[in-house]
Amino acid sequence: MLITMPRLSVTPNSKPNCSPVWLICVVLSLSAIHTQSKDVLSVPQQLSLSADKHTQQLSISWLGGAATTFDLMILRTEFNETVFYETVSVAVNQVSGWHQWNWSSVEPLECTSLSIKIRSRDGQTTSEWSNTQILQGNDLPSNEKSQMYPVDRVVPVGANTTFCCIVQEGRVFDTIRYSGTVMNTTRLSRRSYATTVVNHGPSGSSGNNVICYDNVDLTGTVAFVGYPPLLTDFVCETHDLTSAVCKWSEARDTHLYGRRGTVYSLNKRNCTQNRPQQKWKECSVAQWEGNWTLVAVNILGQYSLTDSAELSHRVRPVAPANLRSVVHAFNATVLWEWKYDSYSFLALVCQVALTCHGSKTNHTLSGVGLQSVVLSDLYPDEDYTVHIRCGAQQNFWKWGNWSEPFTFKTKTYIPDAPDVWMWMNRDNTGQVVWKPLTHRQSHGQITGYEITVWSADDNVQHTEIFSPDTTAAPVNLTQIATFSSDRKVIATVSAKNADGLSQPASVVIPLHLTDVEPLAVSRVGYTDRGFPLSWQSDANATCGYVVEWNDAVCTRDCPVEWIKVASGNTNVSVESANFQSGVRYNFSLYSCSSDAPVLLQRWQGYMQELVPSTSVRLSISQQNSDILLTWEEIAVVNRRGFLLGYNIYNSTGSELKLLANLPEQGSRSYIVKGVTDGPHKFTIKAYNSAGEDTVATGSITPEPYNDWLIMEVLISLGVTALFLVIVTFVCYKKRKWVKKAFYPDIPEPKLPGDWSRTQGPLDVKPSSHSIIHIVERPEWDSSKEALVVIPEEDEDEEGMGDEPVDTDEPTSLRYYNQVVDERPIRPRFPDSSTSSASSLDSGRTDVTYTGIQTSGSSLVFQLDPQGSSEGHQPHADQSVICGGGGGGYRPQMQPRAQSDDMGLVSPEPFLEPQAASAGGYKPQSSWHLDSPVEAGESGGLAPSLGSPTSVASTQFLLPEGEEHAEEKRQLSSSAATWFTNLLSSTKP
Repeated sequence: MLITMPRLSVTPNSKPNCSPVWLICVVLSLSAIHTQSKDVLSVPQQLSLSADKHTQQLSISWLGGAATTFDLMILRTEFNETVFYETVSVAVNQVSGWHQWNWSSVEPLECTSLSIKIRSRDGQTTSEWSNTQILQGNDLPSNEKSQMYPVDRVVPVGANTTFCCIVQEGRVFDTIRYSGTVMNTTRLSRRSYATTVVNHGPSGSSGNNVICYDNVDLTGTVAFVGYPPLLTDFVCETHDLTSAVCKWSEARDTHLYGRRGTVYSLNKRNCTQNRPQQKWKECSVAQWEGNWTLVAVNILGQYSLTDSAELSHRVRPVAPANLRSVVHAFNATVLWEWKYDSYSFLALVCQVALTCHGSKTNHTLSGVGLQSVVLSDLYPDEDYTVHIRCGAQQNFWKWGNWSEPFTFKTKTYIPDAPDVWMWMNRDNTGQVVWKPLTHRQSHGQITGYEITVWSADDNVQHTEIFSPDTTAAPVNLTQIATFSSDRKVIATVSAKNADGLSQPASVVIPLHLTDVEPLAVSRVGYTDRGFPLSWQSDANATCGYVVEWNDAVCTRDCPVEWIKVASGNTNVSVESANFQSGVRYNFSLYSCSSDAPVLLQRWQGYMQELVPSTSVRLSISQQNSDILLTWEEIAVVNRRGFLLGYNIYNSTGSELKLLANLPEQGSRSYIVKGVTDGPHKFTIKAYNSAGEDTVATGSITPEPYNDWLIMEVLISLGVTALFLVIVTFVCYKKRKWVKKAFYPDIPEPKLPGDWSRTQGPLDVKPSSHSIIHIVERPEWDSSKEALVVIPEEDEDEEGMGDEPVDTDEPTSLRYYNQVVDERPIRPRFPDSSTSSASSLDSGRTDVTYTGIQTSGSSLVFQLDPQGSSEGHQPHADQSVICGGGGGGYRPQMQPRAQSDDMGLVSPEPFLEPQAASAGGYKPQSSWHLDSPVEAGESGGLAPSLGSPTSVASTQFLLPEGEEHAEEKRQLSSSAATWFTNLLSSTKP
């Protein structure tokens, strides 16, 4: 560094300047020059590298003078990528003067070349960089082969490891796989690629494969991942009272095997006889030393344990050897030998494990030098297996190992007495039953059963032999009674094998079954311990009780099971392997004594109730207007539970509609009332605690109920009769009013003159043009009486039809009383002298008869005041023609039109009936001759008087049209008035 110093010039003529500012500037300049010369740091020299490729550590050494802080930079040479750049403090070695620093690489040092350089640092001041030192990798062009690093590395579980692949020169990298998994890679150089496995899991015995693929071939390495050793349960003991055997176990598997496995040493002696797969490891020492140290070492670390003890406190005998036996029917002696003679003086305690058909019992015995054991309470003809182990009786440490299993078989013996019972049918037959002997009860192979039936009083017996597979012998009480006078017999059963007959087992059988009142049957439920039964104690049960059970469906020679209960017990739980779900069982309790068994109590129950297996048999019938449903009872075998009742549904629609729920004990019928027309469908389901049975469905279409039709007819007739009775009664009570209203008395006509003699009909022979007019009062009432003129019937109609009409012969007319308008009939001309009058209540009717005109222009009535029909001629001025006015009488025949032949006397014109007022009487018909021919034949005479009706009739035919409608209105008004009067009238 070139430093320019300020020049000082001094001249003789100048005056000295002692300014303080100038002096300060000089001092500061000198201080800066001194500091700058001091900041010049030495560059590190002689940089050297030392690589440990197994541990992937790089040791860097250099000469750096007095500096203690350095900047260290490591780069990948080929790509010039910085791998490490930090400021580190490194103290100088006072002896050698060198600085040294170690760096651990993440990637294996073989993967690629690294460049390292260093410079000194003092605060913010740094020296120049040292010369670059290069650590050569294996990816140099001169090394053309494919490579994978690290090679067969052993790493601890949970560590992270980076693997690199160097691709062969001229090939293209593809992938790196770790245990088959494709890994992410990073390119380190032109040929090198690296990947990192995070958190290693333990590997298998052959390690985990790491394979690098290129476009042609592959290369790879293996990673062994495991644990450092961890030991437990290290202990030393003696078997022969001299040597020591030390054992331990690994607390965990190291997952490292072979040359990478764990190496053990005991008191600095190698233990090589252990197998890696064994959990317990052991190492023997010829002499007991009292103190032991165990060291375990593998690549990942080491572990050590210690133990110490006295020999007498660690004695563990070996297993007995060479077992043998001496056997009998009920006991056996087992003998064995010891491997070491020193046990003859050792106090031992031994344990014998005896196994028979899976049942194991332990026997313990003690003594000095034990070599045998006696086993008692054995079963004849049984196979037994024995294991024996022993331990030191004093200062007991541990049981020794079990001996090898030893098997022996006891000898045979006579069988046990069988368990005997009986089953009696209602017809004095039955069977003696017994339970087959088990293997332990038979004491050998059963060859048969001997059955004896005998009477104690008569000393009579009968014996039979049955095969070994027989469990029942039939008995007939009727046959037995023929040779025995006693009321009971005894049946005995003995089992037989090669060693002889068993003791006989007996049961007392009554010869005559007595009819007793049936006992009430109780229900019992099943529990996890069976059917719990309990009863009251019975004093007669000297030898206990017998509980038998069988399928409730069976009634004859049933397969029965039973158990015998001691006399002091009053409850028992019945369990059997033969119990099945959905099956009803009968349970019976008998007392046992010297006499025949006595039935005390009965039960029924199911192990598990199931829904009924079948449905009821349904019948449907019509009962009048109702539907009767009847069904049969389900058989016991198909009930599979206690029936609780029946559900009755109407299934006509898409859904079931519950109609009724009937209890099981009730009637098995149901009446459905109020059934409508159309098809109906009904369903009945029996149910128990498990649910309903299958569907029983029936359909019916009700027939029409005839009784209802008859009933409806009778009701209608009754209502009609009642109505008629009421009407009759009302009419009877109001008979006077009814008579007056409907058919009043018709008064005789009261006319002036002498009417004492019988009046005959008035014969009038008018001309063909005679017309009769009745002049009525304006106040005419149809409810009043009036005289009606009706022509008398001609006696000889046939003769008159052919003869010409004689206008001089008057036509005979009759008059009858008839209800007409109440208004009085008054003549239009007050001077009419000849008239007939009749008084009807307060009204009068005046009848004026017109004279008979020969000209045919009018009809003339001839009246004799004396009532005779002789020819009194009325005056011409008495003729009255009803031409208009209130409602008078009008002819029933409409006259023809006037012609020249008709010379009318009266100058008044003839009026058509249509011109009359509507208030009076109107003709019932406009009657004409049948044809114009007939009219011509009549000689031009006017139609004869009369109407197309019988002269004996009191009414004329009703016309159609306006006249008929008018009359209907009058009749309707009259009927309404009558009905109102009937209802409002209080008097008849």
